[in-house]
Amino acid sequence: MTQNHQQNKQKIHLLSKLQYNFDATDVRDFLTSLFAENAKVQLCFPFEDLEGGKGLFDSALKPLSDAIPDLERRDTIIMSGPTDKGEEWVGCCGYYCGTFTQPWLDIPATGHMVSMRFHEFYKFENGKVIEFQGIWDIPELMMQAKAWPMVPSLGREWHVPGPASQDGLSLTPRNPSLSEHAQQVVTDMCVALGNYASGGVEAMQLEKYWHPRCSWYGPSGIGTARTISGFRNWHQIPFLNGLPDRVGDPHAGHVFADGNYTAFTAWPGMYMTVSGSGWLGIAPGDQKISMRSLDFWRVEDDLIRENWVLIDMLSVYQQLGVDVLARMREFNKAKSIR
Repeated sequence: MTQNHQQNKQKIHLLSKLQYNFDATDVRDFLTSLFAENAKVQLCFPFEDLEGGKGLFDSALKPLSDAIPDLERRDTIIMSGPTDKGEEWVGCCGYYCGTFTQPWLDIPATGHMVSMRFHEFYKFENGKVIEFQGIWDIPELMMQAKAWPMVPSLGREWHVPGPASQDGLSLTPRNPSLSEHAQQVVTDMCVALGNYASGGVEAMQLEKYWHPRCSWYGPSGIGTARTISGFRNWHQIPFLNGLPDRVGDPHAGHVFADGNYTAFTAWPGMYMTVSGSGWLGIAPGDQKISMRSLDFWRVEDDLIRENWVLIDMLSVYQQLGVDVLARMREFNKAKSIR
């Protein structure tokens, strides 16, 4: 099994290398051979369900590379491991970047270098990808194009870094005991978060699981928070005030670990009702929504030091009745008036 995970991770390293030196033909051919013919492919809004590796290329990667002709993929984490169900997953995060010369999804080109975070998860079976889940931080690209039409972020918007430990791309064999420890820390933390409903903030025991200098790298639209108090002020308090009945179960998705890194993917992974004070500038109307969130944590000793989080923000807005891309088009139309 360990050998399988190592081989799976090496295949995604090869994919990353091909997309770093992006040649459309090479990338298309590799994705077509890497993905099983009937692979389940789920990409963030507005792409949604696509048909296998070819669909991922034709509908998403090729148009992106047309808009950014010198497109590069730069990974900061590539990790692999088994879930408690024995499934084989590889998770990776990083940036797609390059010179934005043509509009993409009607986001206006800037003529400058841009970057867009991604979290992508690949489920393997018999050496082939049979399931893919991916979130691209499209709002981040909209912000760089000065075309974000929604509320400003409470957290810091910036170029989110890779791991401070600089070991996210290790090809060394998976260490089972270290991996199990990291996964247990994260799983216990997630379970403790669920205690909020019955015991409030104190019951979540944040100090027990999070490093005093932790960094929480949220998606564009929420932003980055530093330290436990920063996490609470810029994400958790607004989140819980607006979504007090949120339900998430770490065992309902796919959790796996590789060394000090733990990953979680689910499609979706949380369910909630927008009530209380509302969220993301949307007035509370008891709208029931689901949330796709693909996460990575890095454990340092016994505490979580870094957490990379991407949420399919455009999907959240869409469920709330707000078409962000349509609003952006109106926003840009007004800007073009002479």
